[in-house]
Amino acid sequence: MYSQTTRDITVEVHPEYVAQESAPDLPVYFYRYTVTIKNSSYHRIQLMDRHWIITDGEGRTQHVEGPGVIGQQPWIEPGKSHTYQSGCPLSTKTGNMRGSYGIKTAEESFRISIPVFFLRHPDTFH
Repeated sequence: MYSQTTRDITVEVHPEYVAQESAPDLPVYFYRYTVTIKNSSYHRIQLMDRHWIITDGEGRTQHVEGPGVIGQQPWIEPGKSHTYQSGCPLSTKTGNMRGSYGIKTAEESFRISIPVFFLRHPDTFH
């Protein structure tokens, strides 16, 4: 698991390779990741948007931006968390993702970091 805390909000990411949705002969390697956002602040927060930076094993990078996550802009109460799953296809066996979420409270808006996490096909582990 990968974890990073910004302003008392922790983002944890657990990636995994999904063989059933991959087609290495094409090549398509599919990775699922589970994200948990834990609000340890004293404020109710809303996740407004996301910005992902996805880099494949050959160094090609793409940026993905948009409102919310999986069609939602969830509110997270103090002491609570929000978990969701999403996925990413790559044309290489390895890669990484990182980025940020836009957060809003009653008083302000700011960005929190998503830690860099690695997407690795099982046969790349030594």
